[in-house]
Amino acid sequence: MGSFSIWHWIIILAYLVVLFIPAAKILKRTGHSPFWALVLIVPVVNIVLYWVFAFKKWPADNESLS
Repeated sequence: MGSFSIWHWIIILAYLVVLFIPAAKILKRTGHSPFWALVLIVPVVNIVLYWVFAFKKWPADNESLS
């Protein structure tokens, strides 16, 4: 019970891939660096930045005014 099995690490890796790839693509589409997706693994900071990102002014907001 003292160490993690290979299955533990495979599940963790799969979880990170499922989490990071869509987040990086969304960030890239909005003009941000895809590396901001790494913030998702930092507790509390990820929730704060999620809210900041959700309520910031988006480029599409400016296009609808034209």
